[in-house]
Amino acid sequence: MRKDGNTAILVQEILKNCEGHGIETEFITLAGKKISPCLGCEKCKEKKWCVIENDDWGEIVKKVLDADVLVIGSPTYYFDVCGHIKNFIDRTYSLYHDRKLAGRKGVAVAVHANNGATRTIQTLEGFLSTHEFSSLGSVKGKGYHEGDVLKDEDALQKAKKTADKIIRLVKSQHG
Repeated sequence: MRKDGNTAILVQEILKNCEGHGIETEFITLAGKKISPCLGCEKCKEKKWCVIENDDWGEIVKKVLDADVLVIGSPTYYFDVCGHIKNFIDRTYSLYHDRKLAGRKGVAVAVHANNGATRTIQTLEGFLSTHEFSSLGSVKGKGYHEGDVLKDEDALQKAKKTADKIIRLVKSQHG
């Protein structure tokens, strides 16, 4: 939720490692974006796309559709994903009917202050699994104040190992 918060930092650590090996990445934050909640209207079954058009969801999800690997992260709010990422996930129901996201790879990233990242990861992995992504793992970090996650050596090491998996995968597919 914070443009330069701990979750953004940890996701960008993964991306930075990938970029260092010539892999094109793009970091997209939901901070400052408008992502309306799903209305449960079911109109997406006919339209094959979410019918809510006056927000940033469509522009962002088009980039997800173009990605080989999605690194999706959320700060932990009350033992789960933040509301913005939940709205984003719920709206992807419109893509589920035709399995538009299936076949990609995914990584779940969560940061907590003290507790709850495990459940946040479970929610993110549930999203990835439902849409038939293949998991490349997850990264949990600890941090409260901005930048604190950079002190979490285990999280930084896991981010590097996860980036290494992405690098091997992408190089084998496009090499």
